[in-house]
Amino acid sequence: MRLSKTGMRTTKLNNIDEMYPGQSILLQTGQLVQYGAGLFAYNTIPLLIKRNIEKIIIETLNKYDCIECLLPALQPDTIWKNSGRYDHYINDGTMLITESNKGTFCLAPTGEEAVLEFAREKLKSYKNLPATYYQISEKYRNEIRTRGYLLRGKAFTMLDAYSFDIDEEAMAKSYENVRNAFLEIFKKIGLNVIPIVADNGAMGGKKSEEFMMISEQGEDKILYDEKTGIGLNTEILEREDYKEYLKDEYGIEDISNFKEIRTMELGHIFQLGTRYSEMMNGKFTNQDGKEALYYMGCYGIGVSRTVAAVYEKSVVNDTKWGPCGFVLPKSIAPYMVQIVPKMDNEEKVNLANKLYQQLNDENIGAILDDREDITIGAKIKDAKVLGTPYLVILGDKQDGENVELENMETGENKILSISELIEMLK
Repeated sequence: MRLSKTGMRTTKLNNIDEMYPGQSILLQTGQLVQYGAGLFAYNTIPLLIKRNIEKIIIETLNKYDCIECLLPALQPDTIWKNSGRYDHYINDGTMLITESNKGTFCLAPTGEEAVLEFAREKLKSYKNLPATYYQISEKYRNEIRTRGYLLRGKAFTMLDAYSFDIDEEAMAKSYENVRNAFLEIFKKIGLNVIPIVADNGAMGGKKSEEFMMISEQGEDKILYDEKTGIGLNTEILEREDYKEYLKDEYGIEDISNFKEIRTMELGHIFQLGTRYSEMMNGKFTNQDGKEALYYMGCYGIGVSRTVAAVYEKSVVNDTKWGPCGFVLPKSIAPYMVQIVPKMDNEEKVNLANKLYQQLNDENIGAILDDREDITIGAKIKDAKVLGTPYLVILGDKQDGENVELENMETGENKILSISELIEMLK
């Protein structure tokens, strides 16, 4: 990417949001654009981060034998009335609807109803089970209290998956399969998450876990045992049977060592049982030739939330000015290196173009800061804002064909030939 083509100007950060400095920097530098409360547009780099996260999700779920599909975001109100959830979502103001001469349509806040309609004609026999469908799509919720920019918005990207099984035992196996996939997904992204015991709440069903990242920016408080790595949502303690529930479902008998910490929710998984298949007549023919209800599970990752979490975790600080940019994780950074040449030196510009072209030929993401009339110092500040893991400066100190590569996370510098640099980044 050539920065001269993006319209990016030099940036000056002011009044950074202390609670969410990462997303505040994105907004001030035009990498996120806010259209209204909870409504955001993504510029190139955050968009590519989002796509790389989605790629990891897709590749991992496919590996765990899940099946990708895409359900319509705009749905007729009839399927929601069939499940009995239409009035609930309308009364609490969550669902956005539109009326037309063809009927009333809803912008989907979640996908249980639509996936049942999708699956019932495909999963007619026990021979078709188990099956787990998933999609990555936009969801819409009329959040009254938007918070944390991408962390709680009205429109957001979500991975939602749904498993269908013949009985409770098989449902538990599908649940464990997707649970393991989620742990692998977050590890690949570079986020340390804790699966914690949670209450199913309005979703219903038997068992659920939230995937939490320890963060002071999170809006959730959990109880966490550092020795065992086990956590639980404090909402569990509001259940009258919480002691029996924790013992029977999770094997937790003593919570005296658990301490309260603040966390950010990035995912949630549920064992739903037959709740939704009962409401919507979701049935298959079992081994005895009789009709039986699907046992379902549902599983979600907030993709937009995960983008926000990556940026907040990747913030770097200037010792004098505070938050000044990012070092994005190499596993998902769309551009690995930023090249900053001295633009009034033809030799440096030619070398920069040569390096940029060779990196592109090797499919190594690179940014060339070819903007005119901007000092190298200002360009280095902008490199931090864009979050590339490595930086190459072609200024007066650079000599010959060798270049100096700086690791933006550690500050370590190496003098390398272009071929050595490419081999290292590959």
